[in-house]
Amino acid sequence: MIKGKKPSILVTLVVTTLLIGGGATAYWVLTQKQELSRILPAGANVVPQDALVALSVSTNPDRWQQLREFGTKESQAGFDRTLSNLRDRFLTPNGYNYQQDIQSWAGKEVTIAFLSQQTKSPEGKLTQQSSKPEPDKQSVVIVLPIDDPVRAIKLLEQPNSPLKQGNWIDRTYKGIQIKEIKETPTENYSATVLDRRFLVITTDSKATDRAIDTYLGGASLAKTPGYSQALAQIQTDRPFAKLYVNIPAAASVAKNFQQQVSPQGFVELQQQQGLATTITLEKDGIRFKSISWLKPNSQKKYAVKNEAGIMPELLPANTLMMMSGGNLKQFWQDYVQGAESNPMTPFKPQELRNLVKNFSNLDLDKDLVAWMDGEFSLSLIPFPQQSKEDSPSLNSGAGVVFMVKASNRSLAEKSLQQFDRALANKYNLKVETTTIGDRIVINFTSPSQGQKMSHGWLKDNVAFLVLGDHITDAIVPQPKATLASSQLFRNIVPWELKPNNGNFFLDIDRLGIDLTASVLTSLFRLSPDPNTQKMLRNSILPTQAVGITTAVSDARTTRFDIFVKLKKVEK
Repeated sequence: MIKGKKPSILVTLVVTTLLIGGGATAYWVLTQKQELSRILPAGANVVPQDALVALSVSTNPDRWQQLREFGTKESQAGFDRTLSNLRDRFLTPNGYNYQQDIQSWAGKEVTIAFLSQQTKSPEGKLTQQSSKPEPDKQSVVIVLPIDDPVRAIKLLEQPNSPLKQGNWIDRTYKGIQIKEIKETPTENYSATVLDRRFLVITTDSKATDRAIDTYLGGASLAKTPGYSQALAQIQTDRPFAKLYVNIPAAASVAKNFQQQVSPQGFVELQQQQGLATTITLEKDGIRFKSISWLKPNSQKKYAVKNEAGIMPELLPANTLMMMSGGNLKQFWQDYVQGAESNPMTPFKPQELRNLVKNFSNLDLDKDLVAWMDGEFSLSLIPFPQQSKEDSPSLNSGAGVVFMVKASNRSLAEKSLQQFDRALANKYNLKVETTTIGDRIVINFTSPSQGQKMSHGWLKDNVAFLVLGDHITDAIVPQPKATLASSQLFRNIVPWELKPNNGNFFLDIDRLGIDLTASVLTSLFRLSPDPNTQKMLRNSILPTQAVGITTAVSDARTTRFDIFVKLKKVEK
């Protein structure tokens, strides 16, 4: 540049643009980090990436009081005992009171992680232990963010601190001070403070070392592929808890403890990455927004089809249970593919094939599923009340209704004709053809038992099969008061996912059963620790109704939202 010559307008504009752009980029990076820290659970950069389960729970007393309003007096007493047991196990023996000593400096949530007992090969791949691990050897890491470092450090270092009494010992790992104590032969506790930001408590010294390695840059929960993106899709205002399940690690636990996962199934589950859920307390129950996703390099991909929607319009308002999906053929293919990898699968595919063959002489795949690539539903509808004085609750049983939209009507009718002949000849059933409105219905009746089965066609090529007397009258012609218009159904089933791939609705109150305990207990088998299982069983809340909506977000991601309506404690 010539001396004394003013810089050109072009140079000035370029410099100004770079400054503005650099500032905007810095601002964007800063806001992204702030948003990410708001989405991720507290201590996500402390929890090792191969942890089996990580649960982050609010420390707000008002939220816990709101949770305590659900249930019965018995479940509330069990819930209180659970909290007391936790207090007596971790705080009281060491001279601490949560309200007085911890609540004043603790962060908004605490994260509890159960460390996986998997090991990694030099190539970084997950491997299985040769021997079955012991449940009581499972390590637990508790991460509590520190909002007031001065108070927290003072509590841990004051001369009369309980940590100075008993058999506590000090050691250092990578320059970080750690305090440890051995309470019993099976219970060891270790505590440390990381950068005045987190108080970390573990059940053994190795877990503490792993947490420190993770915090200093190791593979953490926060760095799990797809985790932050998944949480961004299910974030809610003021969540009560956030749950993460490491699906490959969970498969390892199932294989080691239950011996129900086949080698092929185990390989299949290794393509899964994780399951994340945000839990929110609402006036009438608890809402779960969940997402599961595959590993970035997985060969498996989901078929992006969300075609459900009409089935609730075809069922009566008093339906007790409904499970629907967008494509039965796709559902069956996914079921067959995942049956070997899921230890909780109720029926093996070949068992179902044999059942259909023995019952109707039909090939399940070729004669039935081949034309069933439309929306479907399986429902329970109560039998009609005997008199007007009968109570509205279920008192006489329920019939089963199966519906499916056919893509090939001629193939479907041919298969149904084979079905009719097989049943009439094999079981000596009485066959009658009747007309309800403008619909033809074929009825099968057992002369000896009086039981009835019917099938026919509804609008839009929807075939139906009914087990139970007088149930056909509830769906043919189309009911005026439908399940879709039912206030309970609309309040229980989540509707945020549009379009979706199906719904599940269960009216437990009217069905007269309590599925909560058995279902939740089976889910919590992921933690083999008997103390943890007992704590969870004591805290289970009685359920009135459940609603679920599912959707396929993309080729690697699926969503499912759940709302559980809970009973409230009588005041």
